[in-house]
Amino acid sequence: MDTRATLNEIFRQVFDDDSIEIARETTADDIDGWDSLSHMNLIVAVEMGFNIRFNTKDVRALKDVGDLIDTIDRKLAEK
Repeated sequence: MDTRATLNEIFRQVFDDDSIEIARETTADDIDGWDSLSHMNLIVAVEMGFNIRFNTKDVRALKDVGDLIDTIDRKLAEK
């Protein structure tokens, strides 16, 4: 499974919505319930799902799902 597909499953779990289909352009405005609290829950779920850690700079730089995918891929490559 590629990064986007795995991430899509994490989104579905965090937001309890099996209909979610993320794209690189997806932002918080596109998903019902994506607020600051669920954003932190999402970050923790991504860290656990990919066995990586984000720092504050990483999280603050995320503007859309594409940024998240790129950051995940970079973190995985650094392992």
